[in-house]
Amino acid sequence: MPSTVTERSKEIAGTSPEGETSHLGLARQIGLISRTIFRSPVGKTVMLLVAAVIIVVAGTAYGQIRLNAWNKPFYDALSRRDLRDFLFQLGVFLVIAGFLLALNVTQRWLVETLELKLREGLVLSLLHDWMLPRRAFWLANAGPMGVNPDQRIHEDTRKLCELSADLGIGLLQASILFLTFAGVLWVLSNDFVFRVADRDYTVPGFMVWAAILYASAGSLLSYLVGRGLIGRNAARYAREADLRFSLVRVNEHVDDISLAQGESDERRRIELHLGNVLAATRRIVRGHANLTWITAGFGWITIVAPILVAAPLYFSGKVSFGGLMMAAGAFSQAQSSLRWFIDNFSAIADWRATLLRVANFRHALIATHEPRGFESRIAYAEGDPGAISMDDLEIVSAANSDMLKETKVVVKSGERVLILGAPGTGKTQLFRALAGLWPWGAGRITRPAGEQIFYLPRGTPYMPRGTLREVLAYPLKAESFGESAFTRALYRLGLERLAPLLDTTHRWDRELSQDEQLCLAIARILLQAPPWVLIDGTFGSLDDDVLELVIDVFTNELQRSGVIHIGGPAQAHPLFTRVLHLVKAPRTRKSAE
Repeated sequence: MPSTVTERSKEIAGTSPEGETSHLGLARQIGLISRTIFRSPVGKTVMLLVAAVIIVVAGTAYGQIRLNAWNKPFYDALSRRDLRDFLFQLGVFLVIAGFLLALNVTQRWLVETLELKLREGLVLSLLHDWMLPRRAFWLANAGPMGVNPDQRIHEDTRKLCELSADLGIGLLQASILFLTFAGVLWVLSNDFVFRVADRDYTVPGFMVWAAILYASAGSLLSYLVGRGLIGRNAARYAREADLRFSLVRVNEHVDDISLAQGESDERRRIELHLGNVLAATRRIVRGHANLTWITAGFGWITIVAPILVAAPLYFSGKVSFGGLMMAAGAFSQAQSSLRWFIDNFSAIADWRATLLRVANFRHALIATHEPRGFESRIAYAEGDPGAISMDDLEIVSAANSDMLKETKVVVKSGERVLILGAPGTGKTQLFRALAGLWPWGAGRITRPAGEQIFYLPRGTPYMPRGTLREVLAYPLKAESFGESAFTRALYRLGLERLAPLLDTTHRWDRELSQDEQLCLAIARILLQAPPWVLIDGTFGSLDDDVLELVIDVFTNELQRSGVIHIGGPAQAHPLFTRVLHLVKAPRTRKSAE
Protein backbone atom coordinates (compact mmCIF):
# COMPACT_ATOMS: atom_id res chain seq x y z
CA MET A 1 0.00 0.00 0.00
CA PRO A 2 1.36 3.51 -0.74
CA SER A 3 3.05 5.23 2.15
CA THR A 4 1.23 7.87 4.17
CA VAL A 5 2.21 11.44 3.40
CA THR A 6 3.48 13.49 6.31
CA GLU A 7 4.10 17.18 6.86
CA ARG A 8 4.94 20.01 4.48
CA SER A 9 8.34 21.66 4.58
CA LYS A 10 8.81 25.40 4.88
CA GLU A 11 8.88 27.70 1.90
CA ILE A 12 11.98 29.46 0.66
CA ALA A 13 12.50 32.99 2.00
CA GLY A 14 9.38 35.12 1.71
CA THR A 15 8.60 38.79 1.80
CA SER A 16 7.53 41.23 4.42
CA PRO A 17 5.23 44.22 3.96
CA GLU A 18 8.23 46.52 3.79
CA GLY A 19 10.16 44.39 1.31
CA GLU A 20 12.12 41.20 1.04
CA THR A 21 13.95 39.53 3.87
CA SER A 22 16.95 37.28 3.61
CA HIS A 23 19.02 35.11 5.90
CA LEU A 24 22.05 36.11 3.83
CA GLY A 25 24.13 38.93 5.33
CA LEU A 26 25.39 41.83 3.24
CA ALA A 27 28.88 40.28 2.86
CA ARG A 28 27.39 36.96 1.68
CA GLN A 29 25.10 38.75 -0.76
CA ILE A 30 28.03 40.66 -2.26
CA GLY A 31 30.17 37.52 -2.35
CA LEU A 32 27.41 35.51 -4.03
CA ILE A 33 26.87 38.06 -6.80
CA SER A 34 30.63 38.68 -7.24
CA ARG A 35 31.34 34.97 -7.69
CA THR A 36 28.48 34.74 -10.16
CA ILE A 37 29.95 37.52 -12.31
CA PHE A 38 33.62 36.56 -12.11
CA ARG A 39 32.86 32.93 -12.96
CA SER A 40 30.81 33.95 -15.99
CA PRO A 41 32.23 33.99 -19.57
CA VAL A 42 33.00 37.72 -19.20
CA GLY A 43 34.69 37.39 -15.79
CA LYS A 44 38.22 38.02 -17.10
CA THR A 45 37.06 41.05 -19.08
CA VAL A 46 35.43 42.47 -15.95
CA MET A 47 38.68 42.05 -13.99
CA LEU A 48 40.67 43.83 -16.72
CA LEU A 49 38.16 46.69 -16.77
CA VAL A 50 38.32 47.03 -12.98
CA ALA A 51 42.13 47.18 -13.12
CA ALA A 52 41.98 49.84 -15.85
CA VAL A 53 39.50 51.90 -13.81
CA ILE A 54 41.79 51.74 -10.75
CA ILE A 55 44.71 53.04 -12.83
CA VAL A 56 42.63 55.88 -14.29
CA VAL A 57 41.24 56.85 -10.87
CA ALA A 58 44.75 56.90 -9.41
CA GLY A 59 45.90 59.09 -12.33
CA THR A 60 42.96 61.43 -11.72
CA ALA A 61 43.87 61.70 -8.04
CA TYR A 62 47.44 62.62 -8.99
CA GLY A 63 46.15 65.28 -11.39
CA GLN A 64 43.91 66.74 -8.69
CA ILE A 65 46.85 66.88 -6.28
CA ARG A 66 48.78 68.84 -8.89
CA LEU A 67 45.76 71.09 -9.43
CA ASN A 68 45.47 71.74 -5.71
CA ALA A 69 49.17 72.59 -5.46
CA TRP A 70 48.67 74.97 -8.40
CA ASN A 71 46.28 77.07 -6.24
CA LYS A 72 49.11 78.54 -4.12
CA PRO A 73 51.30 80.05 -6.89
CA PHE A 74 48.24 81.15 -8.87
CA TYR A 75 46.55 83.07 -6.02
CA ASP A 76 49.90 84.37 -4.79
CA ALA A 77 50.52 85.78 -8.29
CA LEU A 78 47.11 87.45 -8.09
CA SER A 79 47.85 88.94 -4.67
CA ARG A 80 51.22 90.31 -5.99
CA ARG A 81 49.56 91.57 -9.21
CA ASP A 82 52.30 89.70 -11.12
CA LEU A 83 50.87 89.44 -14.69
CA ARG A 84 53.69 87.33 -16.12
CA ASP A 85 53.48 84.70 -13.36
CA PHE A 86 49.68 84.85 -13.59
CA LEU A 87 49.75 84.01 -17.32
CA PHE A 88 52.32 81.28 -16.75
CA GLN A 89 50.11 79.68 -14.11
CA LEU A 90 47.17 79.82 -16.51
CA GLY A 91 49.25 77.78 -18.95
CA VAL A 92 50.04 75.28 -16.21
CA PHE A 93 46.31 75.06 -15.46
CA LEU A 94 45.48 74.29 -19.08
CA VAL A 95 48.00 71.42 -19.13
CA ILE A 96 46.64 69.93 -15.89
CA ALA A 97 43.01 70.44 -16.97
CA GLY A 98 43.69 68.80 -20.35
CA PHE A 99 45.26 65.81 -18.60
CA LEU A 100 42.26 65.51 -16.24
CA LEU A 101 39.78 65.92 -19.12
CA ALA A 102 41.35 63.01 -21.01
CA LEU A 103 41.18 60.88 -17.86
CA ASN A 104 37.54 61.89 -17.29
CA VAL A 105 36.55 60.78 -20.79
CA THR A 106 38.47 57.53 -20.41
CA GLN A 107 36.91 56.85 -17.03
CA ARG A 108 33.39 57.47 -18.40
CA TRP A 109 33.95 54.96 -21.21
CA LEU A 110 35.46 52.39 -18.85
CA VAL A 111 32.64 52.74 -16.30
CA GLU A 112 29.85 52.34 -18.84
CA THR A 113 31.64 49.41 -20.47
CA LEU A 114 32.07 47.86 -17.03
CA GLU A 115 28.34 48.26 -16.33
CA LEU A 116 27.58 46.55 -19.64
CA LYS A 117 29.88 43.61 -18.92
CA LEU A 118 28.66 43.25 -15.34
CA ARG A 119 25.10 42.99 -16.59
CA GLU A 120 26.09 40.56 -19.33
CA GLY A 121 27.87 38.25 -16.90
CA LEU A 122 25.15 38.39 -14.22
CA VAL A 123 22.20 37.92 -16.58
CA LEU A 124 23.86 35.10 -18.50
CA SER A 125 24.60 33.24 -15.27
CA LEU A 126 21.10 33.74 -13.85
CA LEU A 127 19.54 32.76 -17.17
CA HIS A 128 21.69 29.63 -17.37
CA ASP A 129 20.62 28.43 -13.93
CA TRP A 130 16.98 29.48 -14.38
CA MET A 131 16.74 27.53 -17.63
CA LEU A 132 18.21 24.31 -16.26
CA PRO A 133 15.80 21.40 -16.78
CA ARG A 134 12.70 21.87 -14.59
CA ARG A 135 14.41 24.57 -12.47
CA ALA A 136 12.08 27.39 -13.58
CA PHE A 137 9.01 25.24 -12.83
CA TRP A 138 10.29 24.25 -9.41
CA LEU A 139 11.21 27.82 -8.54
CA ALA A 140 7.75 29.03 -9.61
CA ASN A 141 6.29 26.62 -7.06
CA ALA A 142 8.77 27.53 -4.32
CA GLY A 143 6.80 30.41 -2.85
CA PRO A 144 7.27 34.21 -3.14
CA MET A 145 10.86 33.86 -4.41
CA GLY A 146 9.56 32.42 -7.68
CA VAL A 147 7.24 35.37 -8.34
CA ASN A 148 8.13 37.62 -11.31
CA PRO A 149 11.60 36.24 -12.12
CA ASP A 150 11.54 38.36 -15.30
CA GLN A 151 11.68 41.53 -13.16
CA ARG A 152 14.70 40.25 -11.23
CA ILE A 153 16.59 39.11 -14.32
CA HIS A 154 15.78 42.15 -16.43
CA GLU A 155 15.23 45.30 -14.38
CA ASP A 156 16.81 44.44 -11.02
CA THR A 157 20.06 43.17 -12.55
CA ARG A 158 20.33 46.27 -14.73
CA LYS A 159 19.95 48.60 -11.76
CA LEU A 160 22.25 46.49 -9.59
CA CYS A 161 25.07 46.50 -12.16
CA GLU A 162 24.77 50.21 -12.92
CA LEU A 163 24.62 51.19 -9.25
CA SER A 164 27.42 48.80 -8.30
CA ALA A 165 29.76 50.27 -10.91
CA ASP A 166 28.89 53.89 -10.13
CA LEU A 167 28.99 53.51 -6.35
CA GLY A 168 32.03 51.22 -6.31
CA ILE A 169 34.13 53.51 -8.48
CA GLY A 170 32.86 56.56 -6.57
CA LEU A 171 33.92 54.95 -3.29
CA LEU A 172 37.32 54.04 -4.75
CA GLN A 173 37.82 57.56 -6.02
CA ALA A 174 36.75 59.07 -2.70
CA SER A 175 39.11 56.79 -0.77
CA ILE A 176 42.12 57.62 -2.94
CA LEU A 177 41.36 61.35 -2.85
CA PHE A 178 41.01 61.35 0.91
CA LEU A 179 44.31 59.54 1.43
CA THR A 180 46.15 61.93 -0.89
CA PHE A 181 44.60 65.17 0.37
CA ALA A 182 44.76 64.08 4.01
CA GLY A 183 48.54 64.17 3.57
CA VAL A 184 48.35 67.73 2.23
CA LEU A 185 46.15 68.82 5.14
CA TRP A 186 48.40 67.15 7.69
CA VAL A 187 51.45 68.99 6.42
CA LEU A 188 49.61 72.33 6.36
CA SER A 189 48.21 72.01 9.91
CA ASN A 190 50.81 69.76 11.52
CA ASP A 191 52.03 72.34 14.03
CA PHE A 192 48.82 74.25 14.60
CA VAL A 193 48.41 75.54 18.16
CA PHE A 194 45.16 76.52 19.89
CA ARG A 195 45.47 79.04 22.68
CA VAL A 196 42.90 78.66 25.47
CA ALA A 197 43.14 80.55 28.77
CA ASP A 198 46.78 81.50 28.28
CA ARG A 199 47.71 77.90 27.51
CA ASP A 200 48.76 76.53 24.13
CA TYR A 201 47.38 73.22 22.87
CA THR A 202 49.01 71.56 19.88
CA VAL A 203 46.68 69.57 17.61
CA PRO A 204 48.79 67.85 14.92
CA GLY A 205 46.88 67.73 11.64
CA PHE A 206 43.80 69.42 13.08
CA MET A 207 42.34 70.02 9.57
CA VAL A 208 42.36 66.26 8.94
CA TRP A 209 40.49 65.63 12.19
CA ALA A 210 38.08 68.46 11.43
CA ALA A 211 37.26 66.92 8.04
CA ILE A 212 36.76 63.48 9.60
CA LEU A 213 34.49 64.78 12.37
CA TYR A 214 32.47 66.91 9.95
CA ALA A 215 31.86 64.07 7.51
CA SER A 216 31.28 61.47 10.25
CA ALA A 217 28.51 63.57 11.79
CA GLY A 218 26.80 63.88 8.43
CA SER A 219 27.20 60.17 7.65
CA LEU A 220 25.74 59.11 10.98
CA LEU A 221 22.74 61.42 10.59
CA SER A 222 22.20 60.22 7.01
CA TYR A 223 22.19 56.60 8.14
CA LEU A 224 19.79 57.22 11.03
CA VAL A 225 17.36 59.19 8.87
CA GLY A 226 17.57 57.21 5.65
CA ARG A 227 18.07 53.56 6.65
CA GLY A 228 14.37 52.79 6.10
CA LEU A 229 14.81 53.49 2.39
CA ILE A 230 16.35 50.03 1.82
CA GLY A 231 13.19 48.16 2.74
CA ARG A 232 10.98 50.75 1.05
CA ASN A 233 12.88 50.43 -2.23
CA ALA A 234 12.65 46.63 -2.11
CA ALA A 235 8.90 46.87 -1.51
CA ARG A 236 8.50 49.27 -4.40
CA TYR A 237 10.35 46.97 -6.82
CA ALA A 238 8.11 44.07 -5.79
CA ARG A 239 4.98 46.15 -6.39
CA GLU A 240 6.34 47.41 -9.73
CA ALA A 241 6.83 43.80 -10.78
CA ASP A 242 3.22 42.98 -9.88
CA LEU A 243 1.96 45.91 -11.96
CA ARG A 244 4.11 44.95 -14.92
CA PHE A 245 2.92 41.35 -14.75
CA SER A 246 -0.74 42.38 -14.64
CA LEU A 247 -0.27 44.56 -17.74
CA VAL A 248 1.51 41.77 -19.63
CA ARG A 249 -1.17 39.29 -18.60
CA VAL A 250 -3.94 41.51 -19.99
CA ASN A 251 -2.03 41.94 -23.24
CA GLU A 252 -1.57 38.17 -23.55
CA HIS A 253 -5.27 37.43 -22.96
CA VAL A 254 -6.85 40.44 -24.64
CA ASP A 255 -9.13 38.26 -26.82
CA ASP A 256 -10.68 36.42 -23.88
CA ILE A 257 -11.07 39.67 -21.91
CA SER A 258 -12.79 41.44 -24.81
CA LEU A 259 -15.16 38.54 -25.45
CA ALA A 260 -16.10 38.40 -21.76
CA GLN A 261 -16.41 42.21 -21.63
CA GLY A 262 -14.08 42.07 -18.67
CA GLU A 263 -12.25 45.33 -19.36
CA SER A 264 -13.69 47.11 -16.33
CA ASP A 265 -12.74 44.25 -14.03
CA GLU A 266 -9.21 44.11 -15.44
CA ARG A 267 -8.91 47.89 -15.10
CA ARG A 268 -9.90 47.55 -11.46
CA ARG A 269 -7.17 44.95 -10.90
CA ILE A 270 -4.55 47.05 -12.65
CA GLU A 271 -5.61 50.15 -10.71
CA LEU A 272 -5.22 48.14 -7.50
CA HIS A 273 -1.63 47.22 -8.45
CA LEU A 274 -0.99 50.83 -9.51
CA GLY A 275 -2.26 51.99 -6.13
CA ASN A 276 0.20 49.66 -4.42
CA VAL A 277 3.03 51.06 -6.54
CA LEU A 278 2.03 54.64 -5.78
CA ALA A 279 1.74 53.92 -2.05
CA ALA A 280 5.20 52.33 -2.02
CA THR A 281 6.59 55.26 -4.00
CA ARG A 282 5.02 57.78 -1.60
CA ARG A 283 6.86 56.10 1.28
CA ILE A 284 10.10 56.54 -0.66
CA VAL A 285 9.28 60.19 -1.41
CA ARG A 286 8.84 60.87 2.31
CA GLY A 287 12.12 59.11 3.03
CA HIS A 288 13.95 61.15 0.38
CA ALA A 289 12.48 64.38 1.73
CA ASN A 290 13.67 63.60 5.25
CA LEU A 291 17.11 62.61 3.96
CA THR A 292 17.39 65.86 1.98
CA TRP A 293 17.33 67.84 5.23
CA ILE A 294 20.68 66.22 6.03
CA THR A 295 22.33 66.06 2.60
CA ALA A 296 21.28 69.54 1.45
CA GLY A 297 21.98 71.04 4.87
CA PHE A 298 25.53 69.75 4.88
CA GLY A 299 25.85 70.86 1.26
CA TRP A 300 25.09 74.46 2.13
CA ILE A 301 27.37 74.46 5.16
CA THR A 302 30.17 73.03 3.01
CA ILE A 303 30.27 76.28 1.02
CA VAL A 304 31.94 78.08 3.97
CA ALA A 305 33.21 75.17 6.07
CA PRO A 306 36.62 74.84 4.26
CA ILE A 307 37.35 78.55 4.70
CA LEU A 308 36.25 78.49 8.35
CA VAL A 309 38.48 75.53 9.15
CA ALA A 310 41.50 76.94 7.27
CA ALA A 311 41.00 80.54 8.54
CA PRO A 312 42.98 80.03 11.80
CA LEU A 313 46.09 79.20 9.72
CA TYR A 314 45.67 82.39 7.69
CA PHE A 315 44.98 84.72 10.61
CA SER A 316 47.88 83.25 12.60
CA GLY A 317 50.18 84.13 9.69
CA LYS A 318 51.19 80.52 9.01
CA VAL A 319 50.02 80.64 5.39
CA SER A 320 49.62 83.27 2.70
CA PHE A 321 46.37 83.98 0.88
CA GLY A 322 47.41 81.43 -1.76
CA GLY A 323 48.17 78.96 1.01
CA LEU A 324 44.71 79.64 2.48
CA MET A 325 43.05 78.79 -0.84
CA MET A 326 45.25 75.71 -1.17
CA ALA A 327 44.31 74.57 2.35
CA ALA A 328 40.62 75.28 1.74
CA GLY A 329 40.75 73.35 -1.54
CA ALA A 330 42.47 70.39 0.11
CA PHE A 331 39.91 70.42 2.94
CA SER A 332 37.06 70.50 0.40
CA GLN A 333 38.50 67.51 -1.44
CA ALA A 334 39.13 65.55 1.75
CA GLN A 335 35.74 66.18 3.35
CA SER A 336 33.89 65.68 0.04
CA SER A 337 35.57 62.28 -0.14
CA LEU A 338 34.42 61.57 3.40
CA ARG A 339 30.95 62.92 2.50
CA TRP A 340 30.58 60.20 -0.14
CA PHE A 341 28.30 58.24 2.18
CA ILE A 342 26.09 61.30 2.81
CA ASP A 343 25.81 62.29 -0.84
CA ASN A 344 25.10 58.75 -2.02
CA PHE A 345 22.94 57.34 0.76
CA SER A 346 19.80 57.34 -1.37
CA ALA A 347 21.62 55.49 -4.15
CA ILE A 348 23.15 53.11 -1.60
CA ALA A 349 19.67 52.29 -0.27
CA ASP A 350 18.52 51.62 -3.84
CA TRP A 351 21.59 49.43 -4.42
CA ARG A 352 20.97 47.47 -1.21
CA ALA A 353 17.37 46.83 -2.27
CA THR A 354 18.31 45.54 -5.74
CA LEU A 355 21.21 43.53 -4.29
CA LEU A 356 18.78 41.92 -1.85
CA ARG A 357 16.35 40.92 -4.61
CA VAL A 358 18.98 39.62 -7.03
CA ALA A 359 21.01 37.82 -4.33
CA ASN A 360 17.86 36.15 -2.98
CA PHE A 361 16.93 35.05 -6.49
CA ARG A 362 20.44 33.78 -7.18
CA HIS A 363 20.51 31.87 -3.90
CA ALA A 364 17.11 30.33 -4.66
CA LEU A 365 18.35 29.24 -8.10
CA ILE A 366 21.37 27.40 -6.75
CA ALA A 367 19.55 26.03 -3.69
CA THR A 368 16.34 24.86 -5.38
CA HIS A 369 17.12 21.43 -6.79
CA GLU A 370 13.59 20.23 -6.20
CA PRO A 371 10.36 21.96 -5.20
CA ARG A 372 9.59 21.97 -1.51
CA GLY A 373 6.33 20.55 -0.25
CA PHE A 374 5.35 17.22 1.24
CA GLU A 375 8.18 15.18 2.67
CA SER A 376 7.09 11.96 0.97
CA ARG A 377 8.61 11.65 -2.50
CA ILE A 378 8.01 9.60 -5.62
CA ALA A 379 11.15 7.67 -6.52
CA TYR A 380 12.36 8.21 -10.09
CA ALA A 381 14.66 5.84 -11.93
CA GLU A 382 15.89 5.10 -15.43
CA GLY A 383 15.30 1.61 -16.77
CA ASP A 384 15.81 -0.31 -19.97
CA PRO A 385 14.59 1.30 -23.22
CA GLY A 386 11.18 0.28 -24.48
CA ALA A 387 9.15 0.44 -21.26
CA ILE A 388 7.70 2.84 -18.68
CA SER A 389 6.75 1.33 -15.33
CA MET A 390 4.73 2.65 -12.37
CA ASP A 391 4.77 0.85 -9.03
CA ASP A 392 2.38 1.69 -6.15
CA LEU A 393 2.02 5.21 -7.54
CA GLU A 394 0.32 7.85 -5.38
CA ILE A 395 0.15 11.59 -6.10
CA VAL A 396 -0.42 14.09 -3.33
CA SER A 397 -1.36 17.77 -3.43
CA ALA A 398 -2.90 20.15 -0.91
CA ALA A 399 -6.37 19.26 -2.24
CA ASN A 400 -6.01 15.63 -3.32
CA SER A 401 -4.45 12.31 -2.50
CA ASP A 402 -4.91 10.07 -5.53
CA MET A 403 -3.47 6.75 -6.66
CA LEU A 404 -3.39 4.41 -9.61
CA LYS A 405 -5.78 1.56 -8.94
CA GLU A 406 -3.39 -0.79 -10.76
CA THR A 407 -0.39 -1.11 -8.43
CA LYS A 408 2.06 -2.69 -10.91
CA VAL A 409 2.02 -1.14 -14.38
CA VAL A 410 4.40 -1.65 -17.30
CA VAL A 411 3.71 0.18 -20.57
CA LYS A 412 5.56 -1.28 -23.53
CA SER A 413 6.87 0.63 -26.55
CA GLY A 414 4.07 1.20 -29.11
CA GLU A 415 1.33 0.49 -26.58
CA ARG A 416 -1.62 2.90 -26.33
CA VAL A 417 -2.79 3.45 -22.75
CA LEU A 418 -5.67 5.58 -21.46
CA ILE A 419 -5.64 6.58 -17.79
CA LEU A 420 -9.21 7.38 -16.75
CA GLY A 421 -9.44 9.84 -13.88
CA ALA A 422 -12.42 9.65 -11.55
CA PRO A 423 -14.23 12.98 -10.95
CA GLY A 424 -12.27 15.17 -8.54
CA THR A 425 -8.94 13.42 -9.03
CA GLY A 426 -5.77 15.31 -9.86
CA LYS A 427 -5.23 14.29 -13.47
CA THR A 428 -2.88 17.19 -14.17
CA GLN A 429 -0.85 16.32 -11.05
CA LEU A 430 -0.51 12.76 -12.40
CA PHE A 431 0.69 14.18 -15.73
CA ARG A 432 3.25 16.35 -13.94
CA ALA A 433 4.33 13.43 -11.76
CA LEU A 434 4.97 11.24 -14.82
CA ALA A 435 6.95 14.14 -16.34
CA GLY A 436 9.05 14.51 -13.18
CA LEU A 437 7.66 17.96 -12.31
CA TRP A 438 5.52 16.86 -9.34
CA PRO A 439 7.56 14.57 -7.06
CA TRP A 440 5.16 14.71 -4.13
CA GLY A 441 3.56 11.39 -3.32
CA ALA A 442 4.78 7.83 -3.08
CA GLY A 443 5.74 4.88 -5.25
CA ARG A 444 8.17 4.55 -8.11
CA ILE A 445 8.28 5.67 -11.74
CA THR A 446 10.84 4.12 -14.07
CA ARG A 447 11.38 5.84 -17.40
CA PRO A 448 13.27 4.46 -20.40
CA ALA A 449 16.90 5.58 -20.49
CA GLY A 450 17.92 7.53 -23.57
CA GLU A 451 14.44 7.70 -25.11
CA GLN A 452 12.66 10.99 -25.77
CA ILE A 453 9.25 11.54 -24.16
CA PHE A 454 7.11 14.20 -25.79
CA TYR A 455 4.81 15.95 -23.30
CA LEU A 456 1.57 17.59 -24.44
CA PRO A 457 -0.02 19.40 -21.46
CA ARG A 458 -3.66 20.37 -21.03
CA GLY A 459 -4.92 23.53 -22.70
CA THR A 460 -3.42 25.54 -25.51
CA PRO A 461 0.04 24.23 -26.46
CA TYR A 462 3.05 26.48 -26.07
CA MET A 463 4.15 28.31 -29.22
CA PRO A 464 7.63 29.86 -28.94
CA ARG A 465 8.40 33.14 -30.68
CA GLY A 466 9.98 32.41 -34.03
CA THR A 467 9.28 31.13 -37.52
CA LEU A 468 6.70 28.40 -38.06
CA ARG A 469 9.58 26.07 -38.94
CA GLU A 470 11.17 26.73 -35.54
CA VAL A 471 7.81 26.20 -33.82
CA LEU A 472 7.45 22.77 -35.43
CA ALA A 473 11.01 21.73 -34.57
CA TYR A 474 10.87 23.05 -30.97
CA PRO A 475 12.81 22.29 -28.80
CA LEU A 476 15.13 20.80 -31.45
CA LYS A 477 16.94 22.75 -34.16
CA ALA A 478 15.05 23.29 -37.43
CA GLU A 479 18.15 22.15 -39.32
CA SER A 480 17.63 18.67 -37.87
CA PHE A 481 14.81 17.99 -40.36
CA GLY A 482 14.54 18.08 -44.14
CA GLU A 483 12.52 20.66 -46.01
CA SER A 484 9.88 18.20 -47.17
CA ALA A 485 9.31 16.86 -43.64
CA PHE A 486 7.84 20.17 -42.46
CA THR A 487 5.47 20.44 -45.42
CA ARG A 488 4.40 16.80 -45.12
CA ALA A 489 3.56 17.21 -41.42
CA LEU A 490 1.44 20.30 -42.10
CA TYR A 491 -0.47 18.69 -44.98
CA ARG A 492 -1.10 15.54 -42.94
CA LEU A 493 -2.81 17.55 -40.16
CA GLY A 494 -4.88 19.68 -42.52
CA LEU A 495 -2.68 22.77 -42.12
CA GLU A 496 -1.59 23.05 -45.75
CA ARG A 497 -2.45 26.76 -45.80
CA LEU A 498 0.48 27.32 -43.45
CA ALA A 499 3.06 25.63 -45.68
CA PRO A 500 4.04 28.86 -47.53
CA LEU A 501 4.55 30.53 -44.13
CA LEU A 502 7.21 28.19 -42.77
CA ASP A 503 9.84 30.92 -42.66
CA THR A 504 7.49 33.64 -41.42
CA THR A 505 7.63 34.92 -37.85
CA HIS A 506 4.26 35.58 -36.19
CA ARG A 507 2.54 35.37 -32.84
CA TRP A 508 1.21 31.95 -33.81
CA ASP A 509 -0.76 31.62 -30.58
CA ARG A 510 -2.85 34.56 -31.83
CA GLU A 511 -2.86 33.77 -35.53
CA LEU A 512 -4.29 30.26 -35.16
CA SER A 513 -7.50 28.90 -33.65
CA GLN A 514 -7.30 26.51 -30.71
CA ASP A 515 -7.93 23.47 -32.95
CA GLU A 516 -5.23 24.66 -35.35
CA GLN A 517 -2.80 25.12 -32.50
CA LEU A 518 -3.52 21.60 -31.25
CA CYS A 519 -3.10 20.25 -34.78
CA LEU A 520 0.19 22.13 -35.03
CA ALA A 521 1.30 20.44 -31.80
CA ILE A 522 0.39 17.03 -33.27
CA ALA A 523 2.26 18.01 -36.46
CA ARG A 524 5.28 18.70 -34.23
CA ILE A 525 4.95 15.17 -32.79
CA LEU A 526 4.62 13.74 -36.31
CA LEU A 527 7.73 15.61 -37.44
CA GLN A 528 9.85 14.50 -34.49
CA ALA A 529 8.34 10.98 -34.17
CA PRO A 530 9.32 10.51 -30.49
CA PRO A 531 9.33 6.99 -28.98
CA TRP A 532 6.89 8.15 -26.28
CA VAL A 533 4.04 10.66 -26.09
CA LEU A 534 2.40 11.68 -22.80
CA ILE A 535 -0.85 13.66 -23.21
CA ASP A 536 -2.97 15.44 -20.60
CA GLY A 537 -6.60 15.52 -21.76
CA THR A 538 -5.99 16.98 -25.23
CA PHE A 539 -8.25 14.53 -27.08
CA GLY A 540 -11.25 15.71 -25.10
CA SER A 541 -10.89 19.29 -26.45
CA LEU A 542 -10.81 18.34 -30.15
CA ASP A 543 -13.75 18.42 -32.53
CA ASP A 544 -14.84 15.00 -33.78
CA ASP A 545 -13.44 15.43 -37.30
CA VAL A 546 -10.12 16.75 -35.97
CA LEU A 547 -9.97 13.94 -33.41
CA GLU A 548 -10.45 11.34 -36.14
CA LEU A 549 -7.59 12.90 -38.11
CA VAL A 550 -5.31 12.88 -35.06
CA ILE A 551 -6.23 9.27 -34.23
CA ASP A 552 -5.42 8.28 -37.82
CA VAL A 553 -1.97 9.87 -37.53
CA PHE A 554 -1.22 7.93 -34.33
CA THR A 555 -2.58 4.74 -35.90
CA ASN A 556 -0.42 4.95 -39.03
CA GLU A 557 2.63 7.27 -39.03
CA LEU A 558 3.14 7.11 -35.24
CA GLN A 559 2.27 3.47 -34.69
CA ARG A 560 5.65 2.80 -33.03
CA SER A 561 5.25 5.59 -30.50
CA GLY A 562 3.99 4.60 -27.07
CA VAL A 563 1.08 6.81 -25.98
CA ILE A 564 -0.17 7.50 -22.45
CA HIS A 565 -3.27 9.72 -22.44
CA ILE A 566 -4.78 11.01 -19.19
CA GLY A 567 -8.46 11.95 -19.40
CA GLY A 568 -12.05 11.25 -18.44
CA PRO A 569 -14.50 8.55 -19.61
CA ALA A 570 -15.66 10.73 -22.53
CA GLN A 571 -12.18 10.48 -24.05
CA ALA A 572 -12.21 6.69 -24.40
CA HIS A 573 -11.49 5.61 -27.97
CA PRO A 574 -10.68 2.37 -29.82
CA LEU A 575 -7.13 3.71 -30.28
CA PHE A 576 -6.40 2.74 -26.68
CA THR A 577 -5.77 -0.92 -26.11
CA ARG A 578 -5.49 -0.66 -22.36
CA VAL A 579 -7.19 1.37 -19.63
CA LEU A 580 -5.81 2.31 -16.20
CA HIS A 581 -7.69 4.08 -13.42
CA LEU A 582 -6.78 7.07 -11.26
CA VAL A 583 -8.86 6.98 -8.09
CA LYS A 584 -9.03 8.64 -4.71
CA ALA A 585 -6.63 7.20 -2.17
CA PRO A 586 -8.56 5.10 0.37
CA ARG A 587 -7.17 6.89 3.43
CA THR A 588 -7.28 10.54 4.44
CA ARG A 589 -3.92 12.19 4.01
CA LYS A 590 -2.67 14.67 6.52
CA SER A 591 -0.46 17.61 5.60
CA ALA A 592 1.51 19.52 8.15
CA GLU A 593 1.04 23.14 9.01
